[in-house]
Parts: sequence; structure tokens; C-alpha cells
Amino acid sequence: MPQRSLSYRLLRAVLILLLLSASALLVSSLWQQRERVSTVELLERAKAHDARIVRDSWGVPHVFGAKDSDVAFGIGFAHAEDDYATIQEVTLAIRGRLAMSKGSAAAPGDYVVSLLNIWPTVEAHYASELPADLRAVMEAYADGVNLYAAQHPEQVAASALPFTGQDVAAGFLFKMPFFYGLDKTLKQVFEGKAELVKTPTGSNAVAVAPIRSSDGATRLLVNSHQPYTGAVAWYEAVLQSDEGWHVAGGFFPGSPFMLHGHNEHLGWANTVNAPDLADVYQLTSNPENTDQYRLDGQWRDLEKSTAWLWVKLWGPLLLPVPKTVYRSAHGPVLRTEQGDFALRYAGMDEMRGGLQVYRLNKARNLHEWQAAMALQAVPALNYIYADASGNIGYVYNGMFPDRQAGTDWQGTLPGDRSELIWTGYLPPERTPQLWNPSSGLVFNANATPFHASAPEDDLQPDDFAPSMGMQTNLTNRAQRLQETYGADRSISREEFRTYKYDLSYSERSALVATLQQMLSLDAQADAELRAAQAQLRHWDQRSDRPNRSSALAILAAMPVVRASDQQLAAVDLRESLLKAAASLKQHFGRLDPEWGEVNRIIRGNDNFAIDGSYDTLRSVWGEAQPDGTLKAVAGDTYIMFVEWDQQGRLSSDSVHQFGSATLDPTSKHYADQLALFVEKKTKPVWFTEAQLAGHIEREYRPGQ
Repeated sequence: MPQRSLSYRLLRAVLILLLLSASALLVSSLWQQRERVSTVELLERAKAHDARIVRDSWGVPHVFGAKDSDVAFGIGFAHAEDDYATIQEVTLAIRGRLAMSKGSAAAPGDYVVSLLNIWPTVEAHYASELPADLRAVMEAYADGVNLYAAQHPEQVAASALPFTGQDVAAGFLFKMPFFYGLDKTLKQVFEGKAELVKTPTGSNAVAVAPIRSSDGATRLLVNSHQPYTGAVAWYEAVLQSDEGWHVAGGFFPGSPFMLHGHNEHLGWANTVNAPDLADVYQLTSNPENTDQYRLDGQWRDLEKSTAWLWVKLWGPLLLPVPKTVYRSAHGPVLRTEQGDFALRYAGMDEMRGGLQVYRLNKARNLHEWQAAMALQAVPALNYIYADASGNIGYVYNGMFPDRQAGTDWQGTLPGDRSELIWTGYLPPERTPQLWNPSSGLVFNANATPFHASAPEDDLQPDDFAPSMGMQTNLTNRAQRLQETYGADRSISREEFRTYKYDLSYSERSALVATLQQMLSLDAQADAELRAAQAQLRHWDQRSDRPNRSSALAILAAMPVVRASDQQLAAVDLRESLLKAAASLKQHFGRLDPEWGEVNRIIRGNDNFAIDGSYDTLRSVWGEAQPDGTLKAVAGDTYIMFVEWDQQGRLSSDSVHQFGSATLDPTSKHYADQLALFVEKKTKPVWFTEAQLAGHIEREYRPGQ
């Protein structure tokens, strides 16, 4: 009898497993079928739009249309031509469906989409909170992406179609908080294993007013540091509609809006800032019912819902995995071994991020631009502004929680007091900002807002509430901005560009301080350490390609500095120096190879030495390779110089680290800008049709 019972249980388990597998396969097939049947409708929807795409001699799309929605349709199609796979991956991530193609490693990120209540928020507020003109633009962009997908079904993953305007809105809602570091808090749930939206590695931005320019021009540097590929990699385009949407600059996959660059009248650049915009509350759980927490002396039920994670097993087979999502009055709840923690963060239900950026795109003067900023729908980011009238400005933008005074908001907060649950934000006029300083200069490089101009013009910490949690750090790049642009009272066009490509580490920098500590180590009984120290003494604190001391200095100090920046366990100075020395001798046969031998940028068959390094103004972020080199993967990417002369006439030039053909290695635009990028050169931005004439490679109308 026991044996028969065991056999029965085994048989039942096998049957259940087979049933689950069959169900999963059926679900997968249904997704595939959904994809196939939708293409006819997608092709039909494209007929509602009329966009003209002109590819210039660098492959950059210039999109023209009568209406803003026509232009949005065109940029959606053009962007998909160059980077459909990334747009698709971004879409699946925003929908919480990335594990369908990436497997279990992507499941934590899919869970976060449900944890942050992304889609219930979108479905509840998309039509009611977003005006019709914005929705028309987002939906037209989706139509452009869908047209490309319908024409190239072999590139389309299950569940990716149709791309919608709601996907565009959800992208802003989901991504924006990660720019100020929400991912660092969320990773507590997954013990550091989750790959969410990675925080960008840095950025530079500078504006110079006519009084600071040797020729009376107004100048703007757009220089965000992003990964070279992926969800937040820059794409360049020029858009022009008859309704006044005329912009040139950088775009992210999955969005039709220029995120920074310029229109005819004005421009801006963004850098990442890091104010304290998130709070963590430790909940007191009911020992008799762990699904209850104490608030104001009473037990309250946690809200519960189920997130279904569709995880790829093999081939088309998907496994549906249920995961419970908890929410409290504070916000989403993180269940850990240390207890339950609730999270509240800026922008948690903010749908209007796309609206703010769209209004910035179309602003015609400083007043209209400031009115768009006053929407307070973008939860963070620094803005450096310049315009044709000679105005410049700096905004330490943030949706700053209106927190109770007299409370220490830096640590974990008690979750049983409702007065600590903030419900609103400080008004726009409380946002730290600096307009038209007497010095004629504003800048930022992911540093404190209290060093963004000349000392006499800088914002003062005492003017702002401590609860705003504004950063106080100075990066090396910020220090070098002070020592280059900040030290020059009459900046020429050539100097403005030369300073941007500065290759030095400041005497005040953390990296130089780290090397000084390494030089002070006792090496009396260690010949290898003495040899390494002797080489370090030759370093001139620069990161130029021929430099023979940069490799040892940077490779030794960088792990120490980065561990400190990221608040990780301290790296032993002696070990780091000796490790760097051993690696150089192993791979290059010497302690002093040229920096260009080590520091490389690679694209297809092209492999170039490149100047710059971690946290220099010429920013290059390299990943260690098995051969001892560093392969550049982030840092300087899309760079744009914008200027208005004394008469207000606009000109701009730019460079991308690779080229406009993001994913097509057979295209001549896959890496045609790489040589320019390496040599710190740019190409013209042909902003008007008259400027574009004579530089046209191809012209076409998608869907016709």
C-alpha cells in the first residue's frame, strides 16, 4: 500500500508538471498569435500619418511633417530602423515582460514594474491627466515603431506588439526615478542581484553668457555620459513640424521627445543629480498576522495583488510564476529577512514627465521654458540653460518632498506614524536655481549645486531646508570645470571646446589623494612596491594616450575611489597598487605602457586608442578585458556644442561615439563617427532645410 501510494503521488506530480508545461506553451503560442494578427491593423494605422524622412550624409534622420504627430510618427520609424531591438527590449522591460525573452535573470526587474504600480497608474491616468496633443504625439511615435515592426516580423519578439502611446508614458513613469538612484534602494530586495535601470555614470554641462565670451556669443555644452548601447544610449535626430516643433539633439529609445539639445531659440543640457528623494520606513508587523502593520496605534491590512512573471524556459516555452506584491499607506513594501520596509519616492505616481519634456521642446523663450519646468513632472536632473537672448541658468531640479520639519530624514524612518508620510512637494519657487549670474558662467558635473558658478554667484546652503537632502560632493570633473572655464574670464570659441576635452585630474581630486596615500606606504621590504611607487612619481595627473604613467596610476587608484563613491567595502591601497602593477607587467611586459595601449574604444573591426578616463572631463569608462586592456563602454557619448552669436544666429555641431546606425554592422553609419570622436572633432548639425541641402543621402516617406 505505501509503495502504490508513492507511485500514485509521483504520477500525479508528473501529470501536474506536464499540464503546467502545456499551459505555459499554450500561453506562449497565444502571445505569438497576437503578434501575427495585429500587423494588418498596424499597417493601416500608418496611413493616418505623413512624414518625410531625410537622412543626411552621416545617416542622421531629419524628420519633416505638417503636424507634430506626423513628425513623431517619422522619428518612431527612423529610430526603429536603426535600433528596433533596443526599443523592443525597453518596451518589454516597461511592461514587466522582459523575462519572456531574457529568462529568469530578468524576472526581478519585471517584478519591480508591478511593485511600483506602473500599469495601474498608467491605465487610471493616461487619458485624464495627459492632454490630447501629447497623447497624439506619443501614439503617432508608437505607430511609426509598429510600422517598422509590421514590415520586419522576423525581428519582433512575442508580446512586443502593438507598441502604444501608453508604453511611452509608462517609460517616463518607470525610468525617471532610477536617474536619482532609486535602484540602489530597490536592490535591497534582491540582495544586489537585480539588473534594473542602471544609473548613468556622469555628465558635464556648461553655459557661457556673452559677458564671459571673447566674441560676445552665448554658448552651451551638451555632454551627458551614458552607456554606449542599451536603454539609455543616445540617438541623434532633427525634427521639424509646421506646428513649431523644431529641435535637434539626443533621444532615448522608446520616446519621441528630445531630452536635451536645442531648438531655434534656446537649448539645455542635463546632468544627473542626487538629492534625497526617497524614504524608507520600517513597518511593525502584527505577530499574529504578518499581513498587517501598525499605523497610528492600529493594525492595518497590507494591500495585496499578484504579479505574474512570464519566464522563458527554452524555445517558445514560458513558465508563469506568481509573485505577491504588497503595498502600504506609505507605498510599495519590500519584504526582507530583516523585516518589512515601505518605500516612498518622488515621482511615484507622476504621469506627466513626457508632457514636461514636450513643452520644453516647444518653448520659444525663457518664460515659456520656465513655465514648462514649473510643471514639476520630472523628479530630478540638473538643467543648464542658454538662449538666443543671452540668458543662461542652472536649475537643480527635483520633486522635493514636503517633509515635516524637525525629523531626521536620512535614515530608516518608523513606519507607524502617519505624520511622516509626506503627501506633496515643495513649490517650484523653492527649487534651487541660478539665473544670469554676474560671472556669466554656470556649470555642473554631477556635483553639489553650491559650486555651479563663480564663488560670488554660487547658491548658499543656508537658503535651503536640510530636508531637501541636496548633495555636497565635488567630482574631479567639477573641480576641473572650476579650474578651466571658471579660471578664464574671457572664453573664446576654441577655449570653450578645448576645456571640454580636458584630460587632467585636479590636485584636489580623490584620485590624486589616493595616489598620495599609495606613495606614503612603507615599501622598505618590498621591491615591487618600491618600483611601482617610483613609476607613480612620474605621473603628471593627465590621461593622454602617449602618457607612460597614466596606466599604473589610474588602474591602481580607480578601484579605491569607485568603492568609496559607491559606499562599498574599502579597497586595500597596497593590494590595489600591486595588483595594477602585476597586471601591466603580465599583459604589456612593463610598468609603463602608453595609456593608449591600455585604454581602447572598439566598434566592429575598429579598435582605437583613446584619451581620457574615469571622472575626467574627457570621460571614458572602461571595462577590464582578459588581455589587460580597458574597453570603453560609457562616458562621453553624444556631444553637442551650441552657440548663438551676438545677433542671435544659431549654429551647432555634434558627434556620436559610433554613428547613427546603432545596431547594423553592415551600415556605413555603424562606426563612421568613431574617428571624429577619438580625435575630439565634431560634424555640423544641419538644422534647417537650407543647411541640409547638398548633404542628403536618402529621402523617403514611411508607409508610402
